[in-house]
Amino acid sequence: MKKKLSLLVVIVFSIVLSACGEQSQEDVAGKLESKLESMKGYKATAEMTMNTGQENQTYQINIWHKKQDLYRVELSNDQDEEGKQIILKNEDGVFVLSPDLNKSFKFQEEWPKNGSQPYLYQSLVSDILQDAEAQFEIGENHYIFETKTNYQSNNNLPYQEVYFDKENYTPAMVKVLDKDRNALVEVNFSEFNTDPTFEDDDFTMDKNMPNEESDASVSGDSETKADAFTVVYPRNMKGSELTEETQVDTESGQRVIMTFAGDKNFTLVEEKQDVVPAMSSPEMVDGEIVNLGHSIGALSDNTIEWVDNGMSFVLASDELTREELIEVAQSVQGKEVK
Repeated sequence: MKKKLSLLVVIVFSIVLSACGEQSQEDVAGKLESKLESMKGYKATAEMTMNTGQENQTYQINIWHKKQDLYRVELSNDQDEEGKQIILKNEDGVFVLSPDLNKSFKFQEEWPKNGSQPYLYQSLVSDILQDAEAQFEIGENHYIFETKTNYQSNNNLPYQEVYFDKENYTPAMVKVLDKDRNALVEVNFSEFNTDPTFEDDDFTMDKNMPNEESDASVSGDSETKADAFTVVYPRNMKGSELTEETQVDTESGQRVIMTFAGDKNFTLVEEKQDVVPAMSSPEMVDGEIVNLGHSIGALSDNTIEWVDNGMSFVLASDELTREELIEVAQSVQGKEVK
């Protein structure tokens, strides 16, 4: 009798939940997957705040995706007028572009499928579907998932909370969490258009980078903003100290080479270009795209390269791990600190 009563209670409870419109974790995950499969593409606008270095960094992000495999992610920082960067994926490969400096990297990798991307809808849905231990709750306006992340070169951000709008199943907010569940990265979506239009050349290099006849290749204050070269130093030096600093003039500007010695030896090269060179072929990188907080970097086994505040940086070491390379690079943030 008690067993029959318990079964009846479960059935009635399920009917009540169904009548109230509540959905299970499996229901919501299935609808997210169906929505992703049915979309021909999307355009989204978001703000990303990162607290992974010495100072908070805020980006404005415009995300474009067109099926099958075309992506354009533009990141800009109000504090860096020359800092716009674009992650571009088209039939020719994956690129990180710095249009104001006519600098580009080409990657031999499966971005964005090779790791978590907090601003890409398909990456968020994939993380949910692949995590058998994902947590789920229903808020007033959102379906909320907590999942594991997959950052290949950063084990310090193992979790994320993803908020989806209840009405249309589009992402509203993403919090990327450290091991103590502190939010170090937060992405807030302000627009998400699932029926966008695109021009035929929106995902081409020609559209997104100046060509060889561009005015950007001409020296002048209006195009290059040749500011004074201010050397910046890493705050996180991994037990080493600056032992040598050499400054040299180049054909296009100035270069500083710094040597750090101690527990982990490394070299940091900074370059300021007073003349923006004509567009050349992208620099091939046998590595991966990493988000440094202040910019997008190109990481390989022993080096990491990035552009920030109109300057180019190369950090190289045979002794730093890939995670340590990222940590040192993140600590090089636009202020003169020795």
